[in-house]
Amino acid sequence: MPHRSNILYFVADQMRADAQHYLGNRAAHTPNLDALAGEGVAFRNAYCQNPVCVPSRCSFLSGLYPHTTGHRTMHFLQNEDEPNILRTMRGAGYEVIWIGRNDVVPGTRPKAAYCDEYYDGISPKNQRDRRIDVMKSSGLEHGTAGDAAQKWDPDRYSFYIGETQPGGYGRSDEGCVQAALDYLERYAAGGRKRPFFVYCSLAFPHPPYGCNRPWYGITDRSALPPRIPRRKDGPAMLAETVRKMNLDPRWPEERWNELRATYLDMVAKLDDQLGQVVGKLRETGLYNETSVFVFSDHGDYTGDYGLVEKVQNCFEDALTNVPLIVKPAAGIPVKPRVTPALVELNDLCATVADMTGMDLGYVQYGTSLLPVLAGDDVGRDAVFCEGGRGFGDRPSMELGHDDPHDPYWPRISTQHEEGPSHTRATMIRMGALKYTMRLYERDTLYDLELDPHERVNRIDDPAYAERVAAMRDRLLTWYQETADWVPNRKDVR
Repeated sequence: MPHRSNILYFVADQMRADAQHYLGNRAAHTPNLDALAGEGVAFRNAYCQNPVCVPSRCSFLSGLYPHTTGHRTMHFLQNEDEPNILRTMRGAGYEVIWIGRNDVVPGTRPKAAYCDEYYDGISPKNQRDRRIDVMKSSGLEHGTAGDAAQKWDPDRYSFYIGETQPGGYGRSDEGCVQAALDYLERYAAGGRKRPFFVYCSLAFPHPPYGCNRPWYGITDRSALPPRIPRRKDGPAMLAETVRKMNLDPRWPEERWNELRATYLDMVAKLDDQLGQVVGKLRETGLYNETSVFVFSDHGDYTGDYGLVEKVQNCFEDALTNVPLIVKPAAGIPVKPRVTPALVELNDLCATVADMTGMDLGYVQYGTSLLPVLAGDDVGRDAVFCEGGRGFGDRPSMELGHDDPHDPYWPRISTQHEEGPSHTRATMIRMGALKYTMRLYERDTLYDLELDPHERVNRIDDPAYAERVAAMRDRLLTWYQETADWVPNRKDVR
């Protein structure tokens, strides 16, 4: 293998690209992300392949698209024979350390096939996502008899809690980062017999929007960019969820700004944690021999269009344009910069394989980013994102959250309706145009050069007709190329 470099994936949950100072957000406090972007390549136009957690993670850990293996729901995780870069790297001789979020492997299946060590940030045995704990303690989560009797606060739909105390939401991330630091120290002291692949996947800045000091309040509230206002012409999923949340226009702009600033405070805390891990790589002499990937599974509305959190079948840049920084190990050609190249998270597996000279052993649909790292800004001709469900497709529904007291009720109840809100939809971006084909409602087309906030649907504008036809044809070709995946086995008949 030409480069047996170590690999570090440092993954945020629900962090949008424009929450980074190095991408132009003057209010954001991200010095460590900025510094890493200055040593590697930061991607301005990186896109996830699904706007919710499980399908996105199943995609970027395999190099397959969500539709290829049927991942369009929060409840269907990987089958046992599906590819996973963690298991692949372990089989190739890497020491694989899995830290933090799962959302990929069912809890009934041992993680031993995927990694040498696993840490959840709380304890060696408890693998449950602890986000629920702080939601209950803050009154955000409905699920107990006592909670049901409390006076209903419609602002609960905002997921906003503001300043938290140490040991509250975020403590599992602190445990995850400590596990990463401890492992790097042990690795450096233990002879370095095998290269490592560390997958450190944190919960921040996923809502609820809350953060403890010293990060709470660190964001420059006066420098926040304007919030994107509600729009009249948009997908039914957005319109109905906005109506049920009933936050906009009821909330004054000052209140929205505090929520948005708290989200950036959470990003600042994650940035500090990245700094700790990168600092440990430097301290132990591992930095130059480690390729570092920093990215997020998808974004967050954070008040834009009158929404918070995410939805399953909409593709505004707030949800689908994600941060991605790649700092390759020494010996891998790199031209540090912010690149405009169109790329996907689906390209990560192919990039790792190209970096290490490894054969993934299966057909996948990503494209190596090494040419872009070396200076080529062309990237892909098109990027894709998909989501939603068809009429009667009940297995794709998220379970629970059917009580209006539940903070997820506006979104989940809308996804359960047998109307246009839950429609299957697929986005394609080519150049500055973003086209979304929607199964039960009007398609959308946004010209990001003229309309970066995606407020004017130009699908019926004859000036774009020829380009829309070309994008539909490219979408069909993509589906033909990636429609299914055959496991690498030959069954006996």
